[in-house]
Amino acid sequence: MTDDSPPESGTDPHAEMPVERTGVDPSDANVAVLLVHGRGARATGMLDFAREIDRDDVAFVAPQAHRGTWYPQSFMAPIDANQPHLDSALGKLDSVRETVERDGLSTDRIVLLGFSQGACLASEYVARNPTQYGGLVALSGGLIGPEGTTFEYEGSLNGTRAFFGCGDEDPHIPVDRVEASATALEALDADVETRIYEGMGHGVIEDEMTVVRDLLDAVVVGTDSAHS
Repeated sequence: MTDDSPPESGTDPHAEMPVERTGVDPSDANVAVLLVHGRGARATGMLDFAREIDRDDVAFVAPQAHRGTWYPQSFMAPIDANQPHLDSALGKLDSVRETVERDGLSTDRIVLLGFSQGACLASEYVARNPTQYGGLVALSGGLIGPEGTTFEYEGSLNGTRAFFGCGDEDPHIPVDRVEASATALEALDADVETRIYEGMGHGVIEDEMTVVRDLLDAVVVGTDSAHS
């Protein structure tokens, strides 16, 4: 993979990385989907989800990680082992979210969707920054921290819909971490659905995309009713 990212500097390696966009402008959108790529991947690849979702009222926004990786070690490594990259990655998501809000979409119309390392990062961001989001979709991922971590966060997600989808044969994501992540978000008042797919490895299937489409439908209907 060609590395066209700028050289790393200081303690914020992701800060100046580009953000890819497709779909409609946020000022014209009913909902924004913040797409978070996995390890070694690219933001442009996550834009493929736009074609899979196939809606004409969505702004798709995909930040790029420095050198294609949000943090260097496993998501189950000690937190310090992934610094300063993890804090920089969380800050990048915060910056992108703030930009979308300035463009005209409130947080309850912003859905965070991540795959693999991106799912872990999106989950951790939502848990650390609880408010009412349009939704969280964690595809093959879970909260970040070593084995034995007690996932306790303060605040409320105010009924935010959260979906965790993962295969029971995923070599990277233990099922018990997915379940612990779902429990932690439920404690933050999220409306959580978890689907563990028998015989599935590390990937995304059509059933998960159906969940995404249904979630976006619910966001549009729900926010239209709230703002009417």
